Amino acid sequence: QVQLVESGGGLVQAGGSLRLSCAASRDIFDFNVMAWYRQAPGKQRDLVATINRADSVTYADSLKGRFTISRDSAKNTVHLQMNSLEPEDTAVYYCNAQKGPPYRTYWGQGTQVTVSS
Repeated sequence: QVQLVESGGGLVQAGGSLRLSCAASRDIFDFNVMAWYRQAPGKQRDLVATINRADSVTYADSLKGRFTISRDSAKNTVHLQMNSLEPEDTAVYYCNAQKGPPYRTYWGQGTQVTVSS
């Protein structure tokens, strides 16, 4: 059983920063890709950023330059550094991990990020 536990969310003023963490219950190199998604109220869940075993990263176009995904392999943790936060970044942020074959997808429980104007 794989567990992903997010932390680091909270309330921040516009222009501020937050660092989210996702702690995995197993070696993160077991996963092909780890990612962050977010879901704002009444909207679909959208991809924020990904990182693969080779440390190759991708970002949603609208977030490039403000968000940075990274990992700490020694702690089986993936981080999302979020800078210059805007009210539009308010959402529940979810950690995601994919492994296989056989292909499996795992989700964390989410952490709330609220950016006040």
